Amino acid sequence: MILDIIAQQASFKGLTFVGTGDFLHPSWMKQVQAKLEIVEEGTFEHPRFGTRFILTVEVEDDRRVHHLIISPSISSAEGLYEEFSKHSKDINLDGRPSLNLSAPEIVEISRDHDCLVGPSHAFTPWTSIYKEFDSISSCYEDQVDKLAFLELGLSADTLMADRLMELESVPFLSNSDAHSPWPNKLGREFNRFELSRPVSSEMIESIREKKGISLNVGLDPKLGKYHMTACSKCYSQFLAKDAEKYGWRCKSCGGVVKKGVLDRVSELADFESPLHPDFRPDYLRIAPLSEVIALALGCSNPRSRKVRRTWNRLIEHFKDEITVLVDADLAEIEETSGPQVALIIGLFRKRQLDIDPGGGGRYGRLKIPEELIKAQRPGGQRTIAEFS
Repeated sequence: MILDIIAQQASFKGLTFVGTGDFLHPSWMKQVQAKLEIVEEGTFEHPRFGTRFILTVEVEDDRRVHHLIISPSISSAEGLYEEFSKHSKDINLDGRPSLNLSAPEIVEISRDHDCLVGPSHAFTPWTSIYKEFDSISSCYEDQVDKLAFLELGLSADTLMADRLMELESVPFLSNSDAHSPWPNKLGREFNRFELSRPVSSEMIESIREKKGISLNVGLDPKLGKYHMTACSKCYSQFLAKDAEKYGWRCKSCGGVVKKGVLDRVSELADFESPLHPDFRPDYLRIAPLSEVIALALGCSNPRSRKVRRTWNRLIEHFKDEITVLVDADLAEIEETSGPQVALIIGLFRKRQLDIDPGGGGRYGRLKIPEELIKAQRPGGQRTIAEFS
């Protein structure tokens, strides 16, 4: 996770902008200033790969809730560092520092330095607002109206979050922390903006004004690792009522059972079905291309040599992963990588693949529908063409 590799892999993914992350860490900020060119205030570009960066950081408050901060400039980031360093013992050690501040205090200080702030991965059962609080207002108190956005996280989407009335005026961002620079992690979730120029000032204004975010894109929530209520040790899944009856301990192995995002949203929901405000964009559910290819080729490891060869052919031809997953002509994909890969991508686009949902810390997994498996066995009554 260094800037040269992030910028290169982001270009393969098809991302225009990437958050720098960790801008409060002095050494990392030196790297940002040394490795990237300033396009204009707050907008940085990698000189070789053209990937642009915007200043972002995630921080932890005194209740272990995480918050995402977007800075419009180096001067704002430096001012925030000066203030936060008074309230942190690890700000020079950890890219995501722990602050001895409450959520309202973090929002107020961030706003004083002209930064945008909102809850990170809001629904996950670790270090999130809805893990620690039953409402966004009980977390942010008198600063709740100053929030610029809410980050959905991998295990939730717009259809789930818009079941909560209190979020009807809050813009959603579907970005997520990367954990590695490879395209199966970097850009797992992203947002499409309609801007007159690709610069951070326009992006920040778009979020502030709740206009210009034209699409939220992210994992199908079932693929997230906390979607279902499940044991964090053996991953056995439970109904929430049964987990509560067992004292949130697994009856099989004794491990801790984590409440899934699906159950937590249902617990908090005001509406049975989502009610989307007029400014809310559509949400497109995706999966990493390497996992779709691995499924098509029958490989258990999405980073196997066989999968990488096919992935490389597709990227060389179509330039980036998002184009392959979302836009490219299936006939052209078939010419590039064969009929099975084209078939599975087509099924994926039409949401006709099955998913073994994730929970307890294990990601969900894509599965080929049983009907298609039967169709490919000797004596199958249906042909593959019927599914394409």
